[in-house]
Amino acid sequence: MSRSVLEPRWLRRTRALVGIAAALGLAAAGPATAAAPAGSTGLREVMFVGNNWDGTADVVESTGALGRVGRVNVVPDKDARLAEIYLNPVKLAFFLGIRLGPGEGHDQFVDDMYSTPDGSAVVVSRPSFADVVSIDLATGAINWRFPVAGYRSDHMAVSPDGRRVAVSASTANTVHVLDIRTGAQLGEFRTGDKPHENLFTDGGTRIWNMSIGEVNTALDAPWLDWTKGDRRITVVDATTFQQVRVIDMRERLDAAGLVGLSDAVRPAVFSPDGTKLYFQVSFFNGFLEYDVATDRITRVKTLPKSPATSEDRTTWVNDSRHHGLSASPAGDRLCVAATMDDYATVVDRATLQEGPLVPASKPYWATVSGDGKSCVISESGADRVTAIDFATGLKTASVAVGDHPQRVRIGHVPAAWTGPAGH
Repeated sequence: MSRSVLEPRWLRRTRALVGIAAALGLAAAGPATAAAPAGSTGLREVMFVGNNWDGTADVVESTGALGRVGRVNVVPDKDARLAEIYLNPVKLAFFLGIRLGPGEGHDQFVDDMYSTPDGSAVVVSRPSFADVVSIDLATGAINWRFPVAGYRSDHMAVSPDGRRVAVSASTANTVHVLDIRTGAQLGEFRTGDKPHENLFTDGGTRIWNMSIGEVNTALDAPWLDWTKGDRRITVVDATTFQQVRVIDMRERLDAAGLVGLSDAVRPAVFSPDGTKLYFQVSFFNGFLEYDVATDRITRVKTLPKSPATSEDRTTWVNDSRHHGLSASPAGDRLCVAATMDDYATVVDRATLQEGPLVPASKPYWATVSGDGKSCVISESGADRVTAIDFATGLKTASVAVGDHPQRVRIGHVPAAWTGPAGH
């Protein structure tokens, strides 16, 4: 069976657009799913939901009712890792710091995950254990483990061909790029302070990294923004890992008269043709549009605030007000997770008019369903994932998952898979 048969229709259309954009020299982003390899058979498209505080990943249907398929324990080596941490005072200090800081009193066992192209394993970044592991989906055992530089792993990205995975080592200001099958490091590059989001672009030939600076202090007043560190977008060649471009969004924000907004770029998504980058920033209830060719911010969308949300910035999780952004396959709709305002909404990209505000409990991420018809958000405050129709902006389905779901990623498992054997 060819790869095109295994991929959703919207992804095939997106690949065609990416190819055209690449030919024109545009920075088109690769899809956020590992492509199934040519010649592979018997795979089922699913969504992996990382339950950060549980240390599990729920696997649900990628379309429709989001029915639960199975669950993976992503910390089968928990006892061994904890023993290692408790014997090292420095590691223990960072481990407890993660629990008290970004973990909100909990250990962070899964931040991000992607399946391998053949559907045999899921690769997971584990912040509290400062590593990336590959979990065998048939047995639940660890195939390989890669300890990142420093003391915390964070967001990942997979290349369009599904063979490489980039992971942010947030305390080391480094991004590692690994072979997704073996865990071997292919290269690494330096970033600004606290690297966060990663995006493969230009058909997988470029990597964009967004560093968000220090988000765990109480120095959140606008006049103390300078204490947050060096925040910038670093663009590198995905083969040589040499720096191609650095974008200081502070300069672009100031030029647009947006001196009061933070320059910590959070979740981001490219338009299908790669000409526009849409991104959220710390403390802001909305998002911005950045024109890649002219190197300037072109539009700003401010979204409604919830009357129930405190205006005390120190109460907002990791400096986020809104955290989660995705785009419909055609690029005509954007889906926004309004994390601290407890809703999600679909925004018309042409007019920037938002649709209905769909109530959601601390939505932490937004992605796209397998058929491209829905935005799928993780409701970390209610332990569920919810689908919202791109066309109507209305909720269509929800399914319960584990404790504190965050990242949601499209992937593949064997067609008859219901979980690792014996689990």
